[in-house]
Amino acid sequence: VQLQASGGGLVQAGGSLKLSCVASGRTFSNYVMGWFRQAPGKEREFVAAISWSGSSTYYADSVKGRFTISRDNAKNTVYLQMNSLKPDDTAVYYCAARTITVRSDPSEYHYWGQGTLVTVSS
Repeated sequence: VQLQASGGGLVQAGGSLKLSCVASGRTFSNYVMGWFRQAPGKEREFVAAISWSGSSTYYADSVKGRFTISRDNAKNTVYLQMNSLKPDDTAVYYCAARTITVRSDPSEYHYWGQGTLVTVSS
């Protein structure tokens, strides 16, 4: 499956952004989808994940209550709504896909998008 992320940009602290990730190539609804991020000089970290049906969602503690992951299987798209953004949220955000079960370890995801840069100014 091929993934294309978009929606990043520059935003002031306290602002909002909505990221999108469009999938193509295989049946989107077969895949668990995740969002990860990587800040300069840091390892890639888990942000959020959603089950294939959309009925279950999971978040890193650092974004819980501020970010919302959702998906539209009819549009082959997963979203990440980011509110109350902080400078610490600055990173390249990646969407990723894997089969069957939700995981937070990026090494367990099989397919990756190219990343979209989110910059939060203070």
